[in-house]
Amino acid sequence: MTKIMIVDDEQDIIFLISKILEKEGYEVVGAISGEECLEKLREEKPDLILMDIMMPGIDGWETVRRIKSDPEMSGIPVVMLTVKGEREDKLKSFHYSKCDGYLVKPVERTELVKVIKWVLG
Repeated sequence: MTKIMIVDDEQDIIFLISKILEKEGYEVVGAISGEECLEKLREEKPDLILMDIMMPGIDGWETVRRIKSDPEMSGIPVVMLTVKGEREDKLKSFHYSKCDGYLVKPVERTELVKVIKWVLG
């Protein structure tokens, strides 16, 4: 079963996105911070990560940059899922963090599922 990690400091968002993805047949694991994400990655081995940008501590950009610079984790695709929809935010996500996709909250169920399927190939 394909496993997706949702990283967001809002538990309600993790819960809502989890319900959508579980109905689509995905296994879901959550993390409420960049630090928790980095701690859980090697154990959980997700196939894809949905990453919020604005979080206390390590923000999403830095968390993804660390994931992509680690040879053991760099192959995990990361889709930013954030309220930050400005061009500069998207460019920073692709160029600085090297994310694999970008979705703006609130996201429609069909868009979320299609982007996940596209990124997973």
